[in-house]
Amino acid sequence: MIPAPVGPDAPAVRLTDLTDCGGCAAKLGADVLAEVLAGLGAVAGPPSADLIAGLDPPDDAAVHRLTDELAVIGTVDFFPPLVDDPATYGAIAAANACSDVFAMGGRVLFALSVAAFPEAMEAATMAAIVEGAAAVVREAGGTLAGGHTIRDPEPKFGLAVIGVAHPDRLLRKGGARHGDALLLTKPLGTGLLVSGARQGRTSAVDLATAIAMMRTLNRAAAEVLVAHGIRGATDVTGFGLLGHGLEVARASGARVVFDAAAIPPLPGALALAAAGVETGGAAHNRRFVAPALEVAPGVGAGLVTLAHDPQTSGGLLAAVPPDRVADVEAALAAAGVPSWRVGRIEAGAGVVLA
Repeated sequence: MIPAPVGPDAPAVRLTDLTDCGGCAAKLGADVLAEVLAGLGAVAGPPSADLIAGLDPPDDAAVHRLTDELAVIGTVDFFPPLVDDPATYGAIAAANACSDVFAMGGRVLFALSVAAFPEAMEAATMAAIVEGAAAVVREAGGTLAGGHTIRDPEPKFGLAVIGVAHPDRLLRKGGARHGDALLLTKPLGTGLLVSGARQGRTSAVDLATAIAMMRTLNRAAAEVLVAHGIRGATDVTGFGLLGHGLEVARASGARVVFDAAAIPPLPGALALAAAGVETGGAAHNRRFVAPALEVAPGVGAGLVTLAHDPQTSGGLLAAVPPDRVADVEAALAAAGVPSWRVGRIEAGAGVVLA
């Protein structure tokens, strides 16, 4: 199980005991989701001419043009607990929800909480979750301005986030071009580490490293990408690196090639993969990607598992023109954001792990 605080301030009930799956690993599979949403555009009617991003094609958030220089961004994200500390749970949920605004190249204005709590949950625990989220929203540049709460035996928490951006400076899944390098700004393995913790197989140090990364905002990374004129990006969350890579490939009409050896793992993640740990969400991801995936001979099973692993509050995956890669890497480093060259964009279709 995931370590919980001890002593007088410890929660009466461990949050992770109230659910069998937490974080973005709880997302409905991309394969199922695509089937659910199929035809929705036709049913709903033609979109407004000012709807820049919606369901067709899907992107990280919805974007509506207000003026030639201003667009509003809207997104919502919530999930069951993946850690036991209430404030940390709220903080991770908030960082994950704000990430979709940053993945579109926007800035956060305000957020509304989306909460489902057991009626018997202590008020102090609920308050700590919300306070943890509010602190992260402030760090993101916005304000937690309200929300809605219902009763539910399984706790769930997240945010609806509103942001803004210049309509001509958005980051889009369809913005990748042949020849672009792929940069990733956070290592992978949160799903493996959280699942391993539920089984008592993740060390406290490795889990703490994963938690610190999930708590980290993508704000600085997004600001660097927008400032350098990058137009292709997404955040890596519940569909894993390969699933989100496939979304980029389809939206951009291109082939995404990942260098398996360059994919950065969180400490302990590959060892857990080798031990057979895997989330239920990873199985959905495998089914979603399988028809379009090519895995080169020699790529280890652990790296394949890592590339399918659903991430919670993962990093940005950016498609950067080759003549700007060095400048973007330097600017990210100066902003305190690590980055890894994990692949490239080629002509063609589908996803390759080589």
